[in-house]
Amino acid sequence: MTSRPQPREPRFCWLVGTAKGAFVLRTRGQRSQVDVEGPIELGAGISDFVQDYRDRARLVMTVGGGHLGPTVRCSGDGGRTWRESKLPPQFGLPPKGQRRRGAQGKAVRRNFWLTPGHASEPGVWYLGTVPMGLFRSEDHGDTWRGVDGFNLHSKYRRWFSFEEPPDGPFLHSILVDPRDPKRLQLSASVGGTFESHDAGLSWRPLNAGVESDFGPERFAEFGQDPHCVIQHPADPDLFFQQNHCGIYRLDRSKGEDWARIGRGMPEAIGDIGFGIAGHPGDRDTVWVFPMDGTRIWPRTSPGGKPALYRTRDGGQRWERLDAGLPVENAWFTVLRQALCTDFELRDPALAFGTTGGEVWVGLEGGERFECAAAHLPKILSVRPALL
Repeated sequence: MTSRPQPREPRFCWLVGTAKGAFVLRTRGQRSQVDVEGPIELGAGISDFVQDYRDRARLVMTVGGGHLGPTVRCSGDGGRTWRESKLPPQFGLPPKGQRRRGAQGKAVRRNFWLTPGHASEPGVWYLGTVPMGLFRSEDHGDTWRGVDGFNLHSKYRRWFSFEEPPDGPFLHSILVDPRDPKRLQLSASVGGTFESHDAGLSWRPLNAGVESDFGPERFAEFGQDPHCVIQHPADPDLFFQQNHCGIYRLDRSKGEDWARIGRGMPEAIGDIGFGIAGHPGDRDTVWVFPMDGTRIWPRTSPGGKPALYRTRDGGQRWERLDAGLPVENAWFTVLRQALCTDFELRDPALAFGTTGGEVWVGLEGGERFECAAAHLPKILSVRPALL
């Protein structure tokens, strides 16, 4: 008689997407002590690797390359087995004889950002692409359909007619309001932030107060370059963004104007970066990882001395957190999906992955850092999970 394999006890993990495959960092003891599992899809660029918070056995990842080009892979058993989506995201062609609308006729070059849907909609996922496209799945990622209200919007080509960023025009930071599945928000580089109150049927810009010093207007209705936008996990009325032109805060309970809160950062450091993360239990606490945003944009830690910066008062004051990090000659940065916290409400751990292939974990809210993994490929995303 053969015994059935016993299911292993769920452990906290960091899900890591890299330029050459995905890895699972399964913790033992402290969040910085891990067993590295993988790679999964060795050689493929994994822009995002996310667990479904509604069903922890389900995982979804974006996969670059392969015989069919960019695709999506899904697991329903905690990552033991994987399957390719039957219908990955793709833009349609206009009906014969009709002119193109929105993103019609474009080719998806990269599946970039993943967001699980609302708690009341099991199986629903959203995905952002390069070039800018929004897609929705209602079967756990097996098939994807374009959200026509966005992809075919009459102003799509006007909103996204600006020069492309160096790495391509990303659609990212897809946010689903935990109070209402019809309230969606997304951001595009370059294009700005947009919101919908009707499940994606209609959209409007949400960029008042955000600068675009590279465009024809300093404060335009659209055309900004948000790098990452979060809906604060402790207060869904609060939004924070790390932008090409600084760090901003928006309180929707008080209006629609973003306020730049990065002016309090040290002048030698500046307020330019990619990732931003909110404290799971404290609405006034966020972390950012600045990068060198001087004229030639080297995309490295300022001066080769990496550090996170934390505010605990909504952005009025910022403090440097670098205990345990390299003190010099560390010329890496942290990309938009590669900074996150765990699920602890009172004393969360932070994790960030670097372009140099290291995962660092900041214990006690970033008071001290330890290197959890090294020598990985360039890290594109780090997400928390319980597997």
